[in-house]
This record gives sequence, structure tokens and C-alpha cells, in this order.
Amino acid sequence: MARNKEALVLLLDVGPSMDHLLPEVEKICSMIVQKKLVYSKYDEVGVVLFGTEETENELTMEVGGYEHVVVLQNIKVVDGDLVEALRHIPRGTVPGDFLDAIVVGMDMLIKKYSSTNKGKKRMCLISNGLSPIKDPYEGSKEDQVNAIAGQMTSHGMKLECVVVRESVAHGENVSVMEENDRILNLFPQKTRAKTVFVESPTSLLGALKTRNISPVTIFRGDLEISPKLKIKVWVYKKTSEEKFPTLKKYSDKAPSTDKFASHEVKVDFEYKSVEDSNKVVPPEQRIKGYRYGPQVVPISADEWDAVKFKPEKSVKLLGFTDSSNIMRHHYMKDVNIFIADPGDQNAIVAVSALARAMKEMQKVAILRCVWRQGQGNVVVGVLTPNVSDNDHVPDSFYFNLLPFAEDVREFQFPSFSNLPASLLPDEEQQEAADNFVKMLDLAPSDKAEMLQPDFTPNPILERFYNYLELKSKDTDAAVPPLDRTLKRITEPDPELLAQKKSAIDSLLRHFEVKEKPKLKKSTRRIREKPSGSDDEDIHRSISSKSEVALSENGAKVEKIGDSTPVQDFEAMMSCRDNPEWVNRAITEMKNKIHDLVEDSYEGDNYPKALDLLVALRKGCILEQEPKQFNDFLHQLCKFCLGNDLRSFCDFLASKGITLISKTEAIDSDVTGEEARSFLVKSEPKSE
Repeated sequence: MARNKEALVLLLDVGPSMDHLLPEVEKICSMIVQKKLVYSKYDEVGVVLFGTEETENELTMEVGGYEHVVVLQNIKVVDGDLVEALRHIPRGTVPGDFLDAIVVGMDMLIKKYSSTNKGKKRMCLISNGLSPIKDPYEGSKEDQVNAIAGQMTSHGMKLECVVVRESVAHGENVSVMEENDRILNLFPQKTRAKTVFVESPTSLLGALKTRNISPVTIFRGDLEISPKLKIKVWVYKKTSEEKFPTLKKYSDKAPSTDKFASHEVKVDFEYKSVEDSNKVVPPEQRIKGYRYGPQVVPISADEWDAVKFKPEKSVKLLGFTDSSNIMRHHYMKDVNIFIADPGDQNAIVAVSALARAMKEMQKVAILRCVWRQGQGNVVVGVLTPNVSDNDHVPDSFYFNLLPFAEDVREFQFPSFSNLPASLLPDEEQQEAADNFVKMLDLAPSDKAEMLQPDFTPNPILERFYNYLELKSKDTDAAVPPLDRTLKRITEPDPELLAQKKSAIDSLLRHFEVKEKPKLKKSTRRIREKPSGSDDEDIHRSISSKSEVALSENGAKVEKIGDSTPVQDFEAMMSCRDNPEWVNRAITEMKNKIHDLVEDSYEGDNYPKALDLLVALRKGCILEQEPKQFNDFLHQLCKFCLGNDLRSFCDFLASKGITLISKTEAIDSDVTGEEARSFLVKSEPKSE
């Protein structure tokens, strides 16, 4: 067997009580094989069914017993036929004994590999645990578990048990269920085993790891507390985004009879002179350049290598701080886990003492890390204690990267606490919102938490692998719709929404709800470019010319137009990719109002100017820009009174237009009395 390749035996309960769950079991088992075909095509898989009417396994013929257990497939290298077989698992008619199935699976692994391939032999049991297990011919069930666990340990096997419990059993099933749970929970105490309980088809899909990833350290060395105090630690990745498999370019030009053809496409690049398109520029005559103002500064590979920061491999403590000082939104990238060197007892004790002290004092550590020699950058992160509640699992730390100043993005958003009382929810609205949140609680007290990360698969990846398997059989296969079980991950549960319809209706009654038209996607996107990148100057020029907002109908809004000025203003104010949008929108709206008033003939533009002024006032309140509106209103009134446009001031007074007061915007320096008494007086207001 190839090195680092896994041998897996699936032990599947197909008894009558599992009938409604078998479609989900078929999905997860076929998915396991599909991923092995992509990532581990030399892995070997066997399948054992228990709860069948028939009996077909070698142990029955050799020693008797082990009835209603069928070996659907002996252990062999994964292929497309196994995927198809797992999609049509035969249904059983009798209750199944999972201990018999475990023994049959273990026997298959021993006969196939003997004592070789230790640590790479795995059995996966899927059952609801509602069928009784038989009493052994000799001894107790505990003795039988001890014997099985001993054999598993000596042959380097591990066992994963997934128990599906959609609802609490009643009647006779309760005692059977409790007894089976007790037996299954004995395995983790005796050997390498894990038992997981799930309550939904979605959790079942994520309970078994469909892709086996070997743990690899990213750092082994000293955690340097001080020059004289160092702790031996190993660092692993705890979470890391699972990406799509790499899609390579293949050619069909190779003869179909050539069995050794790789069909891979190789890409070569040639650089040619601008003056002479036929002249190829060799590598030694090419050099990279970086924009610096209007010029390009050439930097050779040797110079760039000399400029690079080359710190020594190390992990050093910079200090401690209160855990409350580290904001959750400052966590970056993947999470790593620090454990003590497993072979160093002193390191284990030191890590445990440090972790427990930090937890007791509610402290976290700030570390400076260089994971490997020659690494071109230094990372700074926070070390959080992870004190174990299991006597057999040592204490550890979680490590999250923290941003530098250049990594933090600042955006302008008004604080909810600064909004006027008229824009804050009243008691009835708050109560309706509270009930709505409680309604969609994913962790109700009477049920297990839904959509737990450990048990929730990525629906996009799952769909991709399903489609890949379809394409392997039919190159013209259409993309299938998203599976019903996977839809529960991406959409609210329709049954839950139906049950809690009253809370949703209450929310709709207490708030003004409008249907928002769909916006057309902009064909030009504003993308961030890192400082110093080759495209930074291009990006800057594009941004200055093509930064646009979208109006309600999806059209680009670069300025406030004449046809729909209010909608254009609101679109520009809502754009958040550049902090200058707000100031630009306010300035253009001021100019538009001023022009309308100035060009008015016998007041024909007054109503339109009023609409724009009301929109400007509302926007300045929401964006906490009261000074801009108040100053403009003073200037506008002064202009009108000095240019024989007193009628516009009277018009505003009749409509009750006032300055923005402190009660409406906390940043305003105008009191409520001053705002009410303003009302566009007939005398010019001094500034």
C-alpha cells in the first residue's frame, strides 16, 4: 500500500429504523469517495452493511454468528463504481447489531494489512443506535468492547461513530438507546475512537470528515518567554479555508492510444521589444520597476533580495494584555494552535501553568512570530489560553494574527447613539425586533445548536464535487439544482418560518417595509491595491475617473442630475467605497439648490428646491453633518435677502424648515430653541 494512504471501512446501519435517513447516508458516503478520487486516488475503501435480511461475510463461514451483516464491497482502491454503489444502498429488514459490524470490519482490515499501515486504518460507523445488540456467548458486553478495543489498538486502527438522533425516542427505545450510547462511549476510553451525536441531516453531512488531512506542524521550536526561559512548542493550523481543487489545463491533442500521455498544457512567455516586435528580450536584459511619483524606479533581483527583511526563525513573547483589549474584528486569516512538545513533560507542565494563569487573570499574550527560516515577513498575533476540561487532553493556546496599521480599514458610519429620537425604535418596535431575534435562535434550550461549524459542510464545495462526478460520466451533464439538505445551510428553515409566522407579521406591522428593486451589477468594480504594487498608479487613475454609485434602477451615478436629483443624492450618500462620496454629494446638492433658487422666475423652481433642501437636511442628519446644512441654510437665506428673492425665504418659513438642532444630531451646536426660532427671518442673519 502506498505511503500515507488510508484504508477505510464504512459500517452502515440499514435496518428499518434507518430507512428515512439512508438517503442522507448515501450522500455523505458517496461524497467521501468522490473526494478521495480527487485528492487521494490510491486510498482503499470497503463497505459493510448491518441490519440486512441476508448474511454474507467471512467470519460467519469461519466461526459462525455475525448474522445480518453483509460485506457490500471488499477493501479495494476507490473508483467510480463505488460512488454509484453507495448512491443505491440496499435497505434492510431486521434490526442490526453494530458490535457485529465493527468486528467484521476489523477482521477485513486485519486480513488485508495484518500489522502494517498502522495509524492509517479507519472504520466509520453510521447508525441511530436504536436497535438492540445481542449478549455475547461469553462474558459481558463490556468485556466484548475491551477485547475489540485491544485488537484495534494493537493493529493501529481508529473508529469514528456517528449517531443520528433526530428526536428523543419513546417507549422501549429509550432503554435500548441509553444502553447503546453507554457501549459506544466506552470505545473512546479504551482505544482511538470518537463518538459524535447529530440531530439533523445537515449535521450528518458534516459529521464525517470527507477529506482526510494529515496534521503538519508549521513551527517546532521555542516559545521564548525571556532569553533565559523558553518552552518547547509545536504549532499546527486549527482552521484553514478549504479551497476548490486546482483546475489544470489539459489538451486533447495527444493520441488516444498513448496511455502515458499527461495531456498537460505548458505555458511559456516571451517578452519582446517595443521598438522591434520580432526581437525577444532575454531574462538578463529585463528588470522590474516600481512607480514612484511620475517615474519608474528600476530594482534588480539582487537589490530586491538585499532589501528584504530576513529575520531569524523564532516565536517571542512581547507581553500580556487584558483579553478585553483585543477586538474580535481584528482577528485575521487562519487560526493556529500551540501545544507543548508531546515528548517534553516539562514543556507540558509549563504550557499548562501559563494557560491556566492567563485564563484566571483574563489575560492574553502578544507574540512576534517567524515560522520558518528565510520567511520574508514578521507576524504579530494574540495567544489565547485553551484550558482543557478532559484529563487526557493537555492545555494549549489558540493563536490569531493581528493587523498592523496598514491592514486596518476605516469607514465612516454614523453612530446609532447619535441619531435623533425620531429615528430610534419605540418600545413596541424594539419588542417586535427582540421577538424576531428569539424566533431565529439557532441554539434553543430544548434542542441542539444548529449549523455548528464542526458539522456544517460548505454547500458550494459539496455541489462542486457532485457535479464533477456527473461530468466524469457525461461531459454534457447539466448543473443540478442545489440539494435540499444543503439548501438548509444557505436559506432559513421554511418549517421554522411557518411556525413563527406571527413574530414575522408583528415585525412587518411595526416597521415600514418597502420592496427594494434589484440593482444591476456595475461592470466596473473598485478594487483595493496594496501600496507599492505594480498596478497602484493604474488603480488610482481608474478610481478617480470611474468611482460611481448606483441609483435605484442600477444606473451609474457620478453626479446629481436634473431628472432625479433626490435619488441621485441618496445613491451617492449610500456609497461606502470612498469617504469622499458624502462630501461630494452634499456639495453638489448645495450647488443644485442654489442654482434652482437663483434661476427661479416668479417662484417656479421653489417647490423643487424645497424637495432638494429636505433631502439634504435628512442626509446631513443621518451622516452627522449638521454644520454643513446649517451653514448652507444661513448662506442661502443671506443670498436670497440680498438678491430680491425674499419670497423664497417666506416659502421656506411657511414649510417649517429649520436648522438641525442637537436633539436631531449630537454634533450640532444649535439648540432646539435656536432652531425653532430661525424659520428664515426676513432680516439677513449675521454669521
